[in-house]
Amino acid sequence: MGYDRTVMSEDDDGVEIARVAGLDLGKAEVVCCVRRADPARAGHMIHEVSTWTTMSHCVTRLADMLVGAGVDLVAMEATSDYWKPVFYRLEAHGLNVIVVNAKHFKHLPGRPKTDKLDSQWLARLAGKGLLRPSFIPPADIRALRDLTRDRADLVDQRTENKNRVEKLLEDACIKLCVVATDIFGVSGRAMMEALIAGHRDPQTLADMALGRLRAKKSALVEALTGLFTNHHGFRLRLLLTRIDALDHDIATLDHRIDHALEPYERHRDQLAGIPGVGRINAAAILGEIGVDMTRFATAGHLASWAKDAPGVHESAGKTTGTSATGKGNKYLARA
Repeated sequence: MGYDRTVMSEDDDGVEIARVAGLDLGKAEVVCCVRRADPARAGHMIHEVSTWTTMSHCVTRLADMLVGAGVDLVAMEATSDYWKPVFYRLEAHGLNVIVVNAKHFKHLPGRPKTDKLDSQWLARLAGKGLLRPSFIPPADIRALRDLTRDRADLVDQRTENKNRVEKLLEDACIKLCVVATDIFGVSGRAMMEALIAGHRDPQTLADMALGRLRAKKSALVEALTGLFTNHHGFRLRLLLTRIDALDHDIATLDHRIDHALEPYERHRDQLAGIPGVGRINAAAILGEIGVDMTRFATAGHLASWAKDAPGVHESAGKTTGTSATGKGNKYLARA
């Protein structure tokens, strides 16, 4: 751990928070600047800069130091995922911590860039109340968000593998997807399993159709006449096994999400009642924004945070146009 103490001469009339800390985060190190008024000289600020490793025991010592120093606010930049272990540890120590998007405070022309200067700049802006904190939901909502995001990622993987199955069948001149609405239904799976097992007769395969698909037997015979080989069967077996495993994992996550949402079932029911939302999307929305809407001043603020509203350009009282929505929370956008 390195340590540095800097005394700055600065008019503190604009200081809103007496003791603040700014943290510049990296993968291996955290540079901390504690900013407080100099008790010996009015109008002077003391910046105490120290460097810590990101190992748990060292971050715990950092948290103890900040608590002992009576820090009222800790500001850190949202660097990749490196902020998470530090944030969680400081949060557990009861510190008031905010996470700030780096582009909101770093993009100043001509300002030197070092970890020490970044931590001091963070502390200075935090002390004057000039930082806009990122939205960080409480721990139980963060846990729900992990589950709903994992589910969304697994659904994407399943869709990708299903698309690969369709491409494989096209390569084998099997046009099952042209006739069957869902080739992964009971009938379609039975036909693919038969192809893997070595059955190639189109009539035998078409006889496996169930329900309304039986009315399309003649079209199925034509669609199942192809050049399916053992090589295709080997690859198709791998893909179907992967899809089945993903189905199992998604079902497991659904059960876990239902359990995590038990305290918020009323909120989920309210969201699910909106046309086009449903229970799955309701869970995803709650996982991203939580249930405490006091974090957003108005519905417009929430839409702006989610990047679901176009930007507006106005000059001299005249609106000169609107811009496209920005890149927001992709998991909330898909819900």
